[in-house]
Amino acid sequence: MNEYSAHTDRLYEDPDIASFYDIDNAWSADLDCCRSLAAGTASLLDLGCGTGRFAAELARRSDCAVYGVDPAAAMLDIARHRPGGDRVTWVQGDGRGVRLGRRFDLVVMTGHAFQVFLTQADRQAALRTIATHLEPEGRFIFDSRNPAVAEWREWTPEQSGRRIEHPRFGAVEAWNDVSHDPETAVVTYGTHYRVSADGRMLSSHSRIAFASRSELERLLDEAGLEVEDWYGDWERRPCTPTSPDFIPLGRLRRSS
Repeated sequence: MNEYSAHTDRLYEDPDIASFYDIDNAWSADLDCCRSLAAGTASLLDLGCGTGRFAAELARRSDCAVYGVDPAAAMLDIARHRPGGDRVTWVQGDGRGVRLGRRFDLVVMTGHAFQVFLTQADRQAALRTIATHLEPEGRFIFDSRNPAVAEWREWTPEQSGRRIEHPRFGAVEAWNDVSHDPETAVVTYGTHYRVSADGRMLSSHSRIAFASRSELERLLDEAGLEVEDWYGDWERRPCTPTSPDFIPLGRLRRSS
């Protein structure tokens, strides 16, 4: 679970809790896919960049002009201090309204960051942000979990319990808990860390929404975006009714 939040959320805003982010979330197929898409591009915007692992790695290994946007100061502080971080333009901003005054060859939003936009109006605003920042031949990609799969059902203390070794806190017991509002399709999940040495508790509660594919298709069209491919996961498998994710890869809609 790797989301940035358009709303205040201690998971990203509290420096102590934010320090668990990279430890608790490994580099995965989403970043590998985006790295492949970024090959040869001159500019990239990472919306909801979090601790900046992808943005900094890309900037460190290429001549691409990389921007990373996130609303959480604690996450951006980590991003600035990682290798390659000095080569990225970091911007603290909300994906619904940030305007950078330039366009990009590729706009990415990974880690299910899109799901922090809890209403259709929020999601529409985020897609318009993507459209505003795309070069005429630029491309975008983001992911959102398939609500039919109901992955959130697995985010219980029994199924999510894990042990983490933190460089500052030492051994830590971690788990999640979750609740679901069927009327709004909003899931609230807690993230809890208990430091073994002294019993200290670090906890946060986050809210994310699960949009249907039909809603995403409509909002993308309204934002002036067209989809070239729908993937069902970051391995680029076809999107089916039982795929874990909806991942649109596309560009600005061409004039007829």
